[in-house]
Amino acid sequence: MSTLVSNPPLHVFYLHGFASSARSSKARFFAERLAPFGLPLHCPDFNEPDFSTLTTTRMLQQVEAAMAALPPGPVALMGSSLGAFVAWHAAARQAAAATARAGAQSAEPHPITKLILLAPALDFGANRVREIGDEGLARWKATNQREFFHYAYNEPRTVHYALYEDARQYDSMEARVDVPALVFQGERDASVDPARVRAFCATRPSITLHMLDDDHQLLASLDRLWAESAAFLGLSGA
Repeated sequence: MSTLVSNPPLHVFYLHGFASSARSSKARFFAERLAPFGLPLHCPDFNEPDFSTLTTTRMLQQVEAAMAALPPGPVALMGSSLGAFVAWHAAARQAAAATARAGAQSAEPHPITKLILLAPALDFGANRVREIGDEGLARWKATNQREFFHYAYNEPRTVHYALYEDARQYDSMEARVDVPALVFQGERDASVDPARVRAFCATRPSITLHMLDDDHQLLASLDRLWAESAAFLGLSGA
């Protein structure tokens, strides 16, 4: 029998990647696995209100608003690619806020207690530069528009330059995050550099890294992802 011992209840979020959606294959997979434990999977849709105006700051605000709408309780953030970048910085923002209010009587009602990062694009801005090149970046800035293939809509969609400009202010290397984290990274990932992820995790004792024989999507490793994640979240009978 699947059981979960958590009082107050654990809130689990899935933060989808760039040009993906809250109904992605991995989001559906984890939602199905969590359901027997009575845990709904909260999946903010970062394409709303419009994909063209997507920024990291907006995504962080969406996550924080979604958390605030729930009853008090611990939060586990699971993020894929850009979603992992957002999860990391959501934890960093919460830690910074806690430091700022040190000594205050009120406790954080939705403490982020665990992170699960899938193929984390922890240098998202740099990834975009490598992908489109300096000339493409300059053209994007000049026109304020660039098309990317959107997998959820199965067609190209335009996004504004603010996506890149805003992401540059979020430095994953400098962000203070002490939350226990699981990281899953494919050795054959063509979008996120496995060597960068390995180096990033090596200097952070709160992270457990699993390198997998897989690509960026990690679809061949779903059962491994679930087994490790379930144990990490304290789910029994998984």
